[in-house]
Amino acid sequence: MADNTRVAAGHKANLNNPHTSVESKVHSKEVLKEEFGEDVPYRDGKHPGNVAGGLKAAITNPSVSDEAKESAKERLEEMGA
Repeated sequence: MADNTRVAAGHKANLNNPHTSVESKVHSKEVLKEEFGEDVPYRDGKHPGNVAGGLKAAITNPSVSDEAKESAKERLEEMGA
């Protein structure tokens, strides 16, 4: 069984890793929120147009879970996109 502290640290690291996909970041954010009660915002400095494009791509990607798609839709609504 994984140590919860290490699991949370791994998901937080994923959110700050520029080499991971938007889908992966959405998943990590969901895990942190659902499993650990943390709502971790994306790192500042991201271009909003690129973030919106990635979220839209996640919504239409058949490999992305329904939960992640719903999260991406909510995030787009928050962004006003």
